[in-house]
Amino acid sequence: MQTRNLMANSYFAAMLTVIAVLLLVLAACSINVKKGEQGEDKRVDIQTPVGGIHVSKDADEGDVGLPVYPGARKKEKDDEGGEKSANVNISAGKFGLRVVAIEYESNDSPDKLVSYYRDQLKKYGKVLECHTTRHGQSTSTGDDDDSNELKCEGDNNGKNIELKVGTKQNQHIVAIEPTKNGKGCDFGLVHVQIQGKDTV
Repeated sequence: MQTRNLMANSYFAAMLTVIAVLLLVLAACSINVKKGEQGEDKRVDIQTPVGGIHVSKDADEGDVGLPVYPGARKKEKDDEGGEKSANVNISAGKFGLRVVAIEYESNDSPDKLVSYYRDQLKKYGKVLECHTTRHGQSTSTGDDDDSNELKCEGDNNGKNIELKVGTKQNQHIVAIEPTKNGKGCDFGLVHVQIQGKDTV
């Protein structure tokens, strides 16, 4: 399904989160789960001797550092009931990872969103535009070289568009995907920050 692939870059980082969670939970000293109005888990805080993990479904454009496209609607859940926004923070000594991701939908064409977000992203630096058939495969996370520069990977061809700006350690991403019926698009706003002794 198209929307499942929309924010694959942020989900890749979330997989790193899961691994870290498993490691830290083994030594957990304190776990605090806050419930939402319907009794669902809304925020989980884990404190350990080596660091902490904080996962929340509450994320907004202020957390991502980008405005919401005018008239866009926030997607609350997918067809299987999965959440469409997340705010994940992990800290362990000198290492830190933060991923904020929110999905929206708009009746406007992808071209209009590209124009709008290209202008909004300029404040963070040079905007990289990548094209792909599936989100998460068009850009490099850069473990294969020492460069901190973001790059497009593959043949840079496809209907899905990813606008990225920043460095491998501090990225703002807008992932735009046309809907199957050709009317409007789904899009995701993502901010990824990585801190550690080897990051710039």
